[in-house]
Amino acid sequence: MDLEKVSVLSAYEHVHSPAQFSMKKGMPDENERLEDKTDEELVALTLENPDNYRVLVERYEVKLLRYIMRISSSTMEDAEDILQDVFVSAYRNLNGFDPDLKFSSWIYRITHNKVISHYRKTTARPKTVTYEGDNDLLNILKGDSDLAEDLERQYTAKEVMDTLSEMDERYREVLVLKFIEDKNYREISDILEKPMGTVATLISRAKKQFKEKAEEKNKHI
Repeated sequence: MDLEKVSVLSAYEHVHSPAQFSMKKGMPDENERLEDKTDEELVALTLENPDNYRVLVERYEVKLLRYIMRISSSTMEDAEDILQDVFVSAYRNLNGFDPDLKFSSWIYRITHNKVISHYRKTTARPKTVTYEGDNDLLNILKGDSDLAEDLERQYTAKEVMDTLSEMDERYREVLVLKFIEDKNYREISDILEKPMGTVATLISRAKKQFKEKAEEKNKHI
């Protein structure tokens, strides 16, 4: 399935009736104005008019679907279910949005928590992480000085993905947030609800585990 075409219409229908919470586009000039708004401005506008929520959904649905796939080994079907749950939960809690947080950190936090909640209820889950669309994954990881030396050998993107798949989930997630989602330490701290010092420690340990697993794979090549 094309990630760009994932629909969350059913998520909307859980919150409002289709008539009240439609996916209809406004006039072109109205859409253009909305798309120029910051996330935080769109939150305020959504509280005034629920139809405006579609702009936030369109802005984040692909990013969040890929994030779910990257950190959870989800099937596409499960990832779509989690994504819909995320948007429903975010909408229902917009009144409680903390303006001291970036909206992106807030909705990533909801996504992180929904992934954990989903798999607490699931006894079986796939073990292979999906990185659909991450053709530059290897170059992204090579951009970090601590990992560059370990990646000098011509690893394929698949080998890197396989290594990430074998990592502890908490370490894999911080690497995904830092290097693939391009989040800074403060944003990761807000998403995971952990102090920045703890985030720094997790990233350091994640790099160490990645190196160890990459080296172990190298021995068998």
